[in-house]
Amino acid sequence: MANFISLLRVLLSLVVVAMLFYKSQPVYIAAFFLTIIVIWMDGLDGYIARKFNEASKIGAVIDILGDRVVEMVYWIAFLGMGWVSVWIPLIVVVRGILVDGFRAIALEQGYTAFGTTSMMQSKVGVFLVSSRASRWLYAVFKAIAFSLIILAYTPGLPENWLNIITPLAYLSVYITLFFCVVRGLPVLIESKRFFTEAK
Repeated sequence: MANFISLLRVLLSLVVVAMLFYKSQPVYIAAFFLTIIVIWMDGLDGYIARKFNEASKIGAVIDILGDRVVEMVYWIAFLGMGWVSVWIPLIVVVRGILVDGFRAIALEQGYTAFGTTSMMQSKVGVFLVSSRASRWLYAVFKAIAFSLIILAYTPGLPENWLNIITPLAYLSVYITLFFCVVRGLPVLIESKRFFTEAK
């Protein structure tokens, strides 16, 4: 069930991007709300996995892959629409490839990104990368950034609304990017030991 939710949220993210090509206020408002649901489903799949004892290493990998695909779908779509600068998706893509590459090495040695077998050992690393608080905050800012960017470009919204929404949207984008980088650094730093252990 948890893996199905991960797959469903990926499909929903693609639906949202398709909707953005229809320059209609009702369609964009629907995309706004669907985006919030897509990000919320990231927490739902983990909750279902824990509640029904479905947590597994493969499930954790599917969850992370789902996160990556959803992030890339939104950032690349926003780039294609001209709503964000090219350096924003580039940072997210490079960070994702590096972090997931190091996590793959850790997985070969029996460690996962989160949970009791987490690859993170330092208290700072555990807090920034593995803690529910950190993951929740990152998800919240992604939901705010993605949904507000869509709202900022929704046709027909009053100008006084857009004067509030647009700055908030881009502030959320930069906060999300900051979280993305800061949460990735401990993975890269703590992964050194896997290269020596793998020899």
